[in-house]
Amino acid sequence: MASSRDRQRKLARAKLDRQLARRAAAAKRRRQIQAGVGAAVVLALIVAGSAWALGAFDSDPKKQAAEDTCLWTPQDATANTNLKDVGTPATTGLPTEGTRTMTVTTNQGGPITADLDVAAAPCGAASISFLAGKSFYDNTKCHEITTEGALRCGDPSGSGIGGPTYSFYNENVPTAPEASPSASPAPAQPPAYPKGTVAMIGNPPGSNGSQFLIFFKDFNPAKPAYTVVGKVTGGLDVVEKIGALPTVDNGSGAKVKPKTDVVIQSLTVGEPNAAPAATSAPAASPSAG
Repeated sequence: MASSRDRQRKLARAKLDRQLARRAAAAKRRRQIQAGVGAAVVLALIVAGSAWALGAFDSDPKKQAAEDTCLWTPQDATANTNLKDVGTPATTGLPTEGTRTMTVTTNQGGPITADLDVAAAPCGAASISFLAGKSFYDNTKCHEITTEGALRCGDPSGSGIGGPTYSFYNENVPTAPEASPSASPAPAQPPAYPKGTVAMIGNPPGSNGSQFLIFFKDFNPAKPAYTVVGKVTGGLDVVEKIGALPTVDNGSGAKVKPKTDVVIQSLTVGEPNAAPAATSAPAASPSAG
C-alpha cells in the first residue's frame, strides 16, 4: 500500500501536467490568433496596393495617363553639326483631327498656302507647326528642285542632312500602284503624289524632321516613300514658277540647286480647323496671269 507521501507526489505531478497542458494549449491559441491577424494584414496590404495601382486613391478616379500621339527620336547634334536644336514637340495633347493652314512666303512670290492634314499625318503636321512657332523655317533656302518634280525646303543648313535634333517615322505613305494581272496595261490610276502634294522627306528615308517637298508635277514611283502631310490650296502657280528655274550642280554632282536663290521669308501654321483634309488630290490654284 502506497504511503501518503507517494500519493501526494502523484497528485502534485498530475496537477503539474495539467498546468503544462493548459499553458501549451493557450500558447497554441495565441500563435493561431497572431497568424490570422498577420495574414489579414498582409491581405489588406495586397488589396490596398492593387487598388492604389489601379488608381482607386487618385483625386480624380476618371483621370488616366494620356497616351503618346507622336514619338520623337533624339538626334545627336555633335555628330551632325547641320542639326539645329530648338527643342522637341509635345508627345501628348496633339490635335488629331481636321487641318491646319500653312502659309509660305518666298522671295519668288506668294504666298503659297497648304492644308496640313492633321488626321492623316498628325506627327508631320505637329512637327511643322512646332518648328514654324520657333521661326525655324524663316530666312532659309529651298535648296533643291528635285528630278522628281518637287521643290525641297526646310533645311536651314542647305546641305540636305540638316534639320532639328529629333526625327519621326513615316505615317501616311501612299500604297504602291497595283500591278495588272494580265499582259494588258493596268487601268489609269491616280499618281501617288499628285501635283500640289506636300510631303515630308528624311535623310535617311523614313527618318523625317523638318524637310518637306512641294510637288509641281505628278509623281508616281513604283515604291512610294514619302509621308503625305498636306496639299497646296493656293499659290501653286508660284511653285510651278520656281520649278521652272534653271538649276546648277549642288556640289555633289547633282544638277538640282536653283541657280537663283529661293528663300522662305516666313512660314507660319494656323490653329486646327474642323474640316478634314483630302490629300489624295491637291488642287491647283488659278494662274496668276
